[in-house]
Amino acid sequence: MSTWRPIAKTPLWKRCLPGWLHGPAVLLFQLSIAAIVIVLGLVFFYFIVASKFDLDEVEKLPGGVVLYDRNGREIDAPGASGRRNVKRDEIPDFMVKALAAREDARFFEHSGVDFRGLARATVRNVKDRDFTQGASTLTMQLARNTYEMRAKSLHRKALEIALTLRIEARYSKDEILAAYLNRIYFGSGAYGVEQAARTYFGKTTLQLHPGECAMIVGIVRGPHIYSPLRNLKAAKEQRNQTLSRMVDAGFITRERADAVKDLEIRLVKETADGNRASYAVRQVRARLERVMEKEGITSGGLKVYTTLDAGWQARLESELTRAVVDLENEKGWPHPRHSAHEPGTEAEYLQFAAVTTETKTGAVLALIGGRDFADSRYDRTRSKRDLGSAFEPFVAAAAAERGKLVLPGKPLQTGRQIGPAEVQRLAKRCGISGPFLDTEDLFRGAVAATPMEMSIGLATLGNRGKRPKPYFISQIEDAEGKSIYRAEPSAAQALSQEAAEEAVGVLKNRSGTRCFTGATGSERDAWTLRLGPSGSTAIWIGFDDPKRISGEARLTALLDEFVERLGN
Repeated sequence: MSTWRPIAKTPLWKRCLPGWLHGPAVLLFQLSIAAIVIVLGLVFFYFIVASKFDLDEVEKLPGGVVLYDRNGREIDAPGASGRRNVKRDEIPDFMVKALAAREDARFFEHSGVDFRGLARATVRNVKDRDFTQGASTLTMQLARNTYEMRAKSLHRKALEIALTLRIEARYSKDEILAAYLNRIYFGSGAYGVEQAARTYFGKTTLQLHPGECAMIVGIVRGPHIYSPLRNLKAAKEQRNQTLSRMVDAGFITRERADAVKDLEIRLVKETADGNRASYAVRQVRARLERVMEKEGITSGGLKVYTTLDAGWQARLESELTRAVVDLENEKGWPHPRHSAHEPGTEAEYLQFAAVTTETKTGAVLALIGGRDFADSRYDRTRSKRDLGSAFEPFVAAAAAERGKLVLPGKPLQTGRQIGPAEVQRLAKRCGISGPFLDTEDLFRGAVAATPMEMSIGLATLGNRGKRPKPYFISQIEDAEGKSIYRAEPSAAQALSQEAAEEAVGVLKNRSGTRCFTGATGSERDAWTLRLGPSGSTAIWIGFDDPKRISGEARLTALLDEFVERLGN
């Protein structure tokens, strides 16, 4: 039997390559096949993972922000005004072009993923050895915001791409654009473009002129720092950058951009925002902006648990109002006039301000910035006023820190033992920034401070010399109830425990609380310091335009009565 067989013909690729390359070529081919298999496996895996996400969520109206006090009681519902989705025909064409130019120039051309941009970003990330570039399209940003994917990782990016392709397959470009603008955060408590339009300009989205459209688009890059209510100059710079991008993209001419810059920007006055219900809520919102910026929180449906004690705040404000009204009736002075003062302007009637912080943690339990928020938005908790005799506890603390004798009721003699410089140093460590006089008048209270500073200073004395850092927000939960932020209280040792305890001894002991009431020598400012079982309260009474209130004896009696009614 013959075993002859024809000689096999050498494959073309072997004839084209030198013999020494045959082995590497085979290996390369095998690796390529393996890579293709792995890629297909990853594609299949992420397709399966992405298919578990409900695409109906894309069109749903994101929730707003709800504030709660420390006891779980809802205290405000900011962001309720204008909370609705808009459709594509309600969005000005100028805004659409502005958004495309600024965020995703090829939005109407790609299939959701800009692979050219993604390749450039990948090369840059490899060079930087970090996720410095994202190459996110509008659809990718929509996927990320809809499903709360904030972690920077290859897994998240791959899942984001898979979800993006599903969204593009399900929705039209106009629907994606509208969903994006309805969902993202625009700063100042505004979620979605409709609420942003109403919050900043008092208009619907469709009524915005081109300059307002460009400004709103500019906010997207930094909603916390480019809010026109917070920084109009920065917001205008972002508007101008957006217009320049539109010129570069060929959407408008340079002449058109210059004409848009000249359009008047009229912002809604803060007094027109009915949601800004109190000084305390406004402070919470300011802190919330900072936390969201730092933590990268952009989603809606947030539950914000504040440190405020709504019951204590109401009680404190009620008793303060009663005390002041009694004095006004006695003097025949006017009451609040509801004349809608602008922030920073002065009201002519008798005012008060108060801050209570939790002594050990610095959590702000109450903040009252003035007599009537509806009449004057000026927050007096940040206004420096003369302290007078209210400074005595800190003179005593400075003397005790240096091992000197504390003489209650005799701050001049107490302070002379160490001198003004030592008293200033100790007061600053307790949180009082001054200005201070460099003479012995400092011991009599020739120094100015804010109610917030005095509350923290008092807490430092009550916390055995540890100065707590004030904060307003204890925890933030997302729409699913998952905690995405939790405050970490901190306190730094400002003076010795022995000196702090001796300084507290200057305060009068009243039924479980220690208090100090007094006035300046000019009788234009009156103060009460109250160290309760858990909170440190600083209260100021006076006129915005400083003038004499009443005799020191009458002011002391008034504040003593107030303290007695307040109780523990």
